[in-house]
This record gives sequence, structure tokens and C-alpha cells, in this order.
Amino acid sequence: MMSAATLTRTLTHSGRRALSTAPASLSRVGEALVFPRERPGLDYKFNWSLNGDGVTPTKRSAFRLMAGKELDLKVAQLPVGKGKKTKAAAASKMPEAGTPALSFDAFDMALQTAKDTLSASENLYCPEGHAPGAAVGVRIITNCPDIAVKACTGFLERMPKRDPASQQITLYVVSSAATDEFAGYAIEEEDGQSVSSVVVMGKKPAMNLVVAGVELSLTGFEADAAAAAAEGE
Repeated sequence: MMSAATLTRTLTHSGRRALSTAPASLSRVGEALVFPRERPGLDYKFNWSLNGDGVTPTKRSAFRLMAGKELDLKVAQLPVGKGKKTKAAAASKMPEAGTPALSFDAFDMALQTAKDTLSASENLYCPEGHAPGAAVGVRIITNCPDIAVKACTGFLERMPKRDPASQQITLYVVSSAATDEFAGYAIEEEDGQSVSSVVVMGKKPAMNLVVAGVELSLTGFEADAAAAAAEGE
């Protein structure tokens, strides 16, 4: 039987992740719960891992797409092929939370909007792989098929497929005419490790912003590691 409460990662105004208990959504009184059978796009273990990132696929259609695996794209009914490399957008287009260009409050609001919009989307596409040139796990949660295909075929590198789990870099990429254009990221410490959340929203989210979010996150991780090493000397 599933737990009556779930744990989700949230961003506080101090810029740190905290654990919060979601309201109970399941109850069982005198009768058994019957769950739909798993199928392509409906994987309970994967859905629970997305819930850990604050996204709940309410439409029961979320595809896990491992970078470099054409079969995953075919199952999600997405086009396959070799994608083109995308150059990162200028750093000024992807501000970091806590700087003069982007407050923690503004990032908090955008992050929650992205999570809510993705949760309500008809289909979610979730590319996973290593960041280019680094053994750092990346998960992109998006409702935009174009971003998903580009990420899987021309950006992320292959990594071993293991049980679904949150990655060190999580991107929330929203395609919606109902949301304001937004791009930004935040780096925090979680369990002694630097983690990053990146938000890109717009009518047609740009892949170069996705690339910038990952590259800037990696730069931030390196800076954090250097600072920690200096403190230990």
C-alpha cells in the first residue's frame, strides 16, 4: 500500500531545499485500491521520482527518455535521428537566483509555476543523461516535444539506466502561452552536494537556454567545490 503522504523538494526563500509533507491524497477505507496497469508513459516508480522533483503527472503520461536511446523516442512517438549541437545562450539570459538580476522570491514563484504547469500537462517528456563532458546527471522535465528530442539526440550524453531518481541538475522546461517568459537557475546544497534547479518558460522555449542552464550549473558546482577545498586547507 502506498504511503499517505509524499515528500517533495521545495525551494525556500533562503535558497535552500527543504522537505515538506504533501497533503494525503490516498485513503483506503474498507475496500482495495485498484491502480491502472502500467503502460508506455505510465510507470509508477518513475512517476514517484518525478514527484520527488515536485512534478506530479496528473494525466498519467510521462515518458522517461534516456539520451541516445532511439527506442525511448519511438515509444513516446517522437522523431528519431542525429540532432545538431546547440550553442549556449549568453549568461546574461540565464541569471542565477540571489543575484541582482534575479531574486530568490522571483525564482521561487517561477519554479512553482513551472511545476504546476508541468503537472497539469497532457504529456511529459523527461530526457535523462550526463551533462556534456561531465559525469553529472541531468533530468529535463518538459511538455515540449521539440526540446525533448533535441536534448536526447544532440545534447545530453548517455549514462547507465538505473532505477529512477532525482539528478544533480533538474530542468523544468515549460511550453505555454499562458505563462510569462522566464529563464533562471538556482544552486543549493543538498546532503553535502551542490544541486541545481533550472527553469525555462515561454510559448516556445529555446534550446540554447537549456544548454546555458546546464553549463552555468556545472560552472557553479566547480566554484562550490573549489571553495569547499579552500575552506578545508
